[in-house]
Amino acid sequence: MITTILIVLAGLLVVFVVMASQQPDDFRIVRTATISAPAAVVFAHVNDLHLWQEWSPWAKRDPAAQRTFEGPSAGTGAVFAWAGNRKIGAGRMTITASRPHDLVGFRLEFLKPFTATNTAEFTFQPEGSQTLVTWSMAGKSNFLSKAFGLVMNMDNMIGRDFEKGLANLKALAEAAAR
Repeated sequence: MITTILIVLAGLLVVFVVMASQQPDDFRIVRTATISAPAAVVFAHVNDLHLWQEWSPWAKRDPAAQRTFEGPSAGTGAVFAWAGNRKIGAGRMTITASRPHDLVGFRLEFLKPFTATNTAEFTFQPEGSQTLVTWSMAGKSNFLSKAFGLVMNMDNMIGRDFEKGLANLKALAEAAAR
């Protein structure tokens, strides 16, 4: 009886490992929002890392987190690092590209609760008196993230945070544009 149980468990483990290893090697999460404000106004809230605390969905999860800034206050080379509770972990982001009213690109380095290096970007596309903002994040999926993805939908989980952040950004930018 115990032998049968062990064989079944080993078989399930093999199936799980095979399924996880067949998941995509890369991921990309994308969300968009239309904001009733000029691209310049929206861009300013994203390009200045000091302003992220006003709209970032993660800032509210740990108001006591340690936050440090390096380099310029905004634009290419600006760095924001954080160390907080288990809900936000620890890491740093660096602006790698900044084109006014068009694009802000980032290098994201996550240190806790897991290590990963990803890229993210915001694009700003004027549409009359509004701006279409696209927030994306992309990276490589290691075996652990592939296995995690079998039981949790990462696009939904991170996408919800992007949607909250874009809603907060929308409220701030539209208030500033009035």
